[in-house]
Amino acid sequence: MKSALVPLFIALSLAACKPQDPAPLPPEVNAPASAPVSAAPVSDGTSPAADTATADAAAPTASSETVAAVADGEAVYKKACITCHGAGIAGAPKLGDAADWGPRIAQGDALLLEHAIKGFTGQKGMMPAKGGFVTLSDDEVKAAIDYMVAATK
Repeated sequence: MKSALVPLFIALSLAACKPQDPAPLPPEVNAPASAPVSAAPVSDGTSPAADTATADAAAPTASSETVAAVADGEAVYKKACITCHGAGIAGAPKLGDAADWGPRIAQGDALLLEHAIKGFTGQKGMMPAKGGFVTLSDDEVKAAIDYMVAATK
């Protein structure tokens, strides 16, 4: 009896990760990575320090770009990745599980991204290409990976 339940459980688990028609992403995920920055106002030459402050305020900072990338990665994770990576289905490393993510992170970002985009079957389980959400862009997949890796550290 128990031997019949194991294949059934595995089949049901894999069925949960099958490719699905993805729901539309929130607008902030589909938005371009960075909006064009308008030119700084022309100065009358009376205050060079004021011109520098204006230019600095108009330029995006690295931390604001990082926050946007993390927010996009979180949105993609919640839309496409949480089913498997939230529960560890089909051998998926759970979000925040350093023991599961550690060896994968040690192989490098490029291999992690390749496996997520193209799909991968390993000793512990399998990763469908783009988690079955084939309409995700490579950048969205990368943002989700970055979010999951950051949540592990």
